[in-house]
Amino acid sequence: MEYSQFCEECTRIFRRNALPDPTQEQLEKLHFLTEYLLKVNQSMNLTAIRDEKQVILKHYVDSITLLPYLPEGAKMLDVGCGAGFPTLPIAIFRPDLQITALDSTAKRIEFVKSVATQLNLSHVFPVAARAEDVAHDPQSREHFDVVTARAVAALPVLAELCLPLCRIGGTFLAMKAKQAPEEILAARNAIGLCGGGICTAHTISLISDDNNPAETPNSDCRTLLEIKKISQTPKIYPRHFSKIAKKPL
Repeated sequence: MEYSQFCEECTRIFRRNALPDPTQEQLEKLHFLTEYLLKVNQSMNLTAIRDEKQVILKHYVDSITLLPYLPEGAKMLDVGCGAGFPTLPIAIFRPDLQITALDSTAKRIEFVKSVATQLNLSHVFPVAARAEDVAHDPQSREHFDVVTARAVAALPVLAELCLPLCRIGGTFLAMKAKQAPEEILAARNAIGLCGGGICTAHTISLISDDNNPAETPNSDCRTLLEIKKISQTPKIYPRHFSKIAKKPL
């Protein structure tokens, strides 16, 4: 997609979703990310989305719905960042944050590192490692103001992996699909054991672009789960991932 057309489409989709218009600099970075993502995706499995409009909606708009929940200057950890979502769009819109992008797949982390370098996102720190290993590192354990995870695993698993990395008083944000109420019930024990408090569910609708104003635009509902860290996580958590997967808390 040509740059001028991309800017028009991106701005229109942002407006559809009640988001402020991106600045010229943000549009330039989003356009580069789109082109580079789809190019690299031809040889590396980074995303199932191959349409530019869908990339804008389901990667960019979806990612930046987190912005109101990120305090100024926060240290953020994105667990299972994959190809850099929500890390990269958030980094483009919030240069005040210190964002650690964590994924166990080295090739994906290399992609995130390449994008961060080319876009001069010096506040992004890509790390290739497993979350359960990082959570037992004294320098990382209970260190982050905000820990995010986007559709990585079931909530009981995510709670055990992510809450140990979140500081007391910080927030764990889990980006989930519609079936959140069932997941919250299933994860209640894991959340409590790992130091989490009340889980608040926020419904988020991603509204697709529609060139025909007479038609109702399609809406894709998601759920953002906000969990406050209220007490220290016992040292035994997280367990080895095989144990977490075999017997969730």
